[in-house]
Amino acid sequence: MIEEKRWNPELERVVWQEWQSKKIFKFNLNTNKKIFVIDTPPPYPSGRPWHIGAAAHYSQIDMIARTARMKGFEVFFPIGIDRNGLPVEIYTEKKYGISIHKTPREEFIKLCQTALDDLEAEMIGIMKTMGLSGDFDNYYRTDSEEYRKLTQATFIILWKKGLIYEATRPNNYCPVCKTTIADAEVEYKEFPTQLVYIKFKVKETGEDLVIATTRPELLCSCQAVIVNPQDERYKHLHGKHAIIPIYEREVPIIPHPSAKMEFGTGAVMICSYGDYTDVMLFRELGLKEIIAIDVDGKMTENAGKYAGLSIQEARKKIIEDLEKAGLVVKKEQIMHRTPTCERSKNPIEIIPMKEYYLKQLDFKEKMLKLAKKIKFHPEAHRQLLINWIKSITIDWPISRRRVYGTEIPVWYCKKCGKPNVPEPGKYYRPWKEDPPFKKCQHCGAEEGFVGDTRTFDTWVDSSISPLFITGFLRDDELFKKTYPTSIRPQAKDIIRTWLYYTLLRCYQLTEKIPWEHAWIMGYGVDEKGEKMSKSKGNVIDPFPVLEKYGADAFRFWAASEATLGSDFRCSEQRIQNALKFLTKLWNVARFISSFPIVEEKPELTASDEWILSEVNKLIDACMEGYDDFNFYIPANRLREFVWNVFASHYIEMVKKRAYGEGFSEEEQKAAWYTLHQVLKTVLLLFAPIIPFMTDFVWKKLYGKESIHLQTFPGKFDVKDYTELTEKLIEFNSKVWGEKKARNLSLKDEIEVEVPEELKPFEKDLVAMHNIKA
Repeated sequence: MIEEKRWNPELERVVWQEWQSKKIFKFNLNTNKKIFVIDTPPPYPSGRPWHIGAAAHYSQIDMIARTARMKGFEVFFPIGIDRNGLPVEIYTEKKYGISIHKTPREEFIKLCQTALDDLEAEMIGIMKTMGLSGDFDNYYRTDSEEYRKLTQATFIILWKKGLIYEATRPNNYCPVCKTTIADAEVEYKEFPTQLVYIKFKVKETGEDLVIATTRPELLCSCQAVIVNPQDERYKHLHGKHAIIPIYEREVPIIPHPSAKMEFGTGAVMICSYGDYTDVMLFRELGLKEIIAIDVDGKMTENAGKYAGLSIQEARKKIIEDLEKAGLVVKKEQIMHRTPTCERSKNPIEIIPMKEYYLKQLDFKEKMLKLAKKIKFHPEAHRQLLINWIKSITIDWPISRRRVYGTEIPVWYCKKCGKPNVPEPGKYYRPWKEDPPFKKCQHCGAEEGFVGDTRTFDTWVDSSISPLFITGFLRDDELFKKTYPTSIRPQAKDIIRTWLYYTLLRCYQLTEKIPWEHAWIMGYGVDEKGEKMSKSKGNVIDPFPVLEKYGADAFRFWAASEATLGSDFRCSEQRIQNALKFLTKLWNVARFISSFPIVEEKPELTASDEWILSEVNKLIDACMEGYDDFNFYIPANRLREFVWNVFASHYIEMVKKRAYGEGFSEEEQKAAWYTLHQVLKTVLLLFAPIIPFMTDFVWKKLYGKESIHLQTFPGKFDVKDYTELTEKLIEFNSKVWGEKKARNLSLKDEIEVEVPEELKPFEKDLVAMHNIKA
């Protein structure tokens, strides 16, 4: 019998300690079971607090692991922490009040590590508090020597395959972060800006040609003006030349369909570089680029008297000078769709830079085919991956001008300047170490080398997570048995980065899809439906919530709040409501625990067969949800069943029978048997979602072995009475309503006729409602 009157979250710590001492979730590589591998997303410790939506995400990843175990799989559930990249550097700068550009590299790296250690400890603590059944004894870090060694090894392998090259190309560049960023890291936002209508002169006719632009500071880099070939206003100017104001330089007027007749005046200046249309046209038209903006976000010498000014300063000064010269026709305030850096939130520039690129254009068709083979949960999110792959127009720039990341393992010959790449198998730091070779691999010179100082894009590290956890290049037996992995759980906002880059890189390295399933979760939003972010100040810290309400209430809220893939609202009130249901479940379990467990199945009554046939329907519904890893379905079906069917109707119907009041011993045993069978089934079906309470009750009542070492329940061989459920509930509600209307207590006698179709349940109904004979 359960003695504790209330479910206390303190009991979760007792259950957790028992799990740890008995190591019931320890992965066994030499198992006879089929292995289920989770490519767990390593969370990013970029600051406090950890997002409650992210914590909810990880609680559901644990539900995936527990579901797979109860389906009979041997589950490999690695835990990692992602410790590379720009957010770590930004957090370190804020925490210590320093600048990455003014701090020695070695010192800055050590400060990053220290800052991360504190955040990491908090994250691991929250994961454990939530009851994650992962491998905490062997959790990995993406900034460890072992992980970085593998990242570098994959670079070297792909370099030798000819899939990586170095080139100078226009790139997305963030002047604040001072590094190249990939298209996947660019966010478009609407910003207010001025659309300035500027007079150019046509050289051949002397007439004014008015051009509208949001980037007048790029006048110095204008190399052409385009007009739409169908635009009647400008047909007479095709092939003529426009004179750029201030700089008095002439450029060709070219008919081109990229010019939108409805925007501005329909005439467009093509500069290096205002946007990717400019980049495309410079290549297509063979224009020579003029660099207007440098890596510090300042105007270059090509800007003339505006050199050294920031972009905003130059824009303001040029507009003033144009107005003084009478060359501004008008200015309009508009909302402009502006590309911004995902990290700094600042507008990006497009600047030609020498970077390393990983080939992806050659793999677009293959990636589209592979995208159709992955099993998506939910299916609708497959399209996000397909749309992203179709949108790719350039190869992936993988080098970054940052400090805290995996170093690019390349040294350049001092004589010929060509890149030299070492053999894989060691962690290399070219910025501070000599190469492991003496002669240049190209010219044979022994005049020394200069190490590359750049690091990889953090997604280069993250995209090999399924390879790292399965022992690629390190443990052949582990790799053979665990790769490809079973499932990639992740949020929908990084489909275009983490999911796509992992698919690309792992296929390039293994020619296999790295997982069978992709499980995609929505965003955690606040009560107003707005996405939570630290910058908005609407992030809820999960730790005090877990301390107050317990992990099971938190997990039940996470599972029941929204269907898989949809955004879900986060609030303490919703978690408090989840706890109310757990209290109901606890009370039901306590009540049933007061009756003996009947091992042999007695002869059941129609009421018993009715509730067990309802349980059969419940099992089908829950397993449909578990098969799709959609925990919203079992969470809500179980709540509905326990609260509105089992507790409200069946338990009330059999209370007197269970207590032996007016029933035979056989009928009493049938009630005991059924109550326990239903509770056992509910516990088993609930175990992946609320692991602490279910395990506590299970071991109190049904055996010493953890519920998490059991399998999902089978169905009962009983007559199906579920077609009478609605009528039974209707009848009970009608009787209760009648008593209330007559001001009678529920125990008072009442005269009422049991409907003919409910006669099989008559004896229990008469006892339940105290119906007058």
